[in-house]
Order: sequence, then structure tokens, then C-alpha cells
Amino acid sequence: MSQELDRAESDEMRPEYDFRGGVRGKYYQEYRKGTNVVLLEPDVAAVFPDSESVNQALRVLIKAAGQIQPGPAEKTEQKG
Repeated sequence: MSQELDRAESDEMRPEYDFRGGVRGKYYQEYRKGTNVVLLEPDVAAVFPDSESVNQALRVLIKAAGQIQPGPAEKTEQKG
């Protein structure tokens, strides 16, 4: 067998994958900052079309939750 044939048999990359136009490390700095990907169900995604609207809604929820008094299960017993 020729070297070219050996390489073709051991190559796991499909011929339709073409990375010639790719840029190495394009998103490296953004990735280092950290990411938090959340998948929304289709009905929720219909209401929140972008990350800005999701963040705004969650901030409202956080603010509202901070004003709710703890329920009986959340209160700690005080020992005298």
C-alpha cells in the first residue's frame, strides 16, 4: 500500500468537513470569560426572543423573590 492510501484509511475526518477558512482561537477570549448555555423550551423561547429579554425577566424574578418572606420550612428554629 502507498502512504497516501494508508493515510486515507486512518483519516477519521469526513471529506465534506472543510476547515480551510477557519480561524484558530477566534472565540478563545470569550470562552475564558465563561459561558452558561441554557436551552429554552419552544413555548418559552417564543416569549423571550433574545438573551437580553431573558436576563431582564430573570432580574425581575430575582428582585421579587428577594421581597418574599421565607415560608415555614425555610425559617430556622431559634434556640434560647
